[in-house]
Amino acid sequence: MARLCQKILACFLLFSSAVNALHFYLDANEKRCFIEELPTDTVVEGHYKALEWSDDEKKYFVNDKLNILVQVAEMDSGHEVVRTNGPSEGRFTFTSHESGDHSICLSTNDPNGSGWFSSTHIRMYLDVVVGSTKPDVDHDRGHISELASKVRDLNQKLEDIRREQQYQREREADFRNLSEATNSKAVWYSLIQIIVLVATCFWQLTHLRRFFEDRKVR
Repeated sequence: MARLCQKILACFLLFSSAVNALHFYLDANEKRCFIEELPTDTVVEGHYKALEWSDDEKKYFVNDKLNILVQVAEMDSGHEVVRTNGPSEGRFTFTSHESGDHSICLSTNDPNGSGWFSSTHIRMYLDVVVGSTKPDVDHDRGHISELASKVRDLNQKLEDIRREQQYQREREADFRNLSEATNSKAVWYSLIQIIVLVATCFWQLTHLRRFFEDRKVR
């Protein structure tokens, strides 16, 4: 039982490392982007919440008129994966089709209609969960045992580990292909140098032989 608890704790720590939670500040019509490196076929779920500063009340509050634009794009290809305009609090989900860096950008509109000269300040909360999203089991938690729930979580963590290993294999394959290409070029360059050197020596020997033959004739 103690060994099972240790495995569950280790998997929990692994899962918690895949959750990125942060908050930041931005003005109306300002865009803020973050870079996330993802392996292939990885599900990413994000949750955001925006609060607007009130000069009258001297605190942040929820503005229902505030809209949040979420844009997710692949850095290498520039392909836009997500583009959604939602309320001040919402979620977005996407699946990475290729391994590499993905940009997650958030921006707000100007609810007061004062354009780029607006003095509206926004506090933004963003949670990004990398890996297959954990299913919502609140409605059926009374119908399953605690052990079954732990087994399901362990299977989910093993799936996350498998994706990470696949990503590492892809990176190693790219590095191996690059190394083989570099070594091949180095070998061909060495062969060309040897051929040039042999041809030069042959030409010099031929020239010297003709030179000495001419001297003998004279």
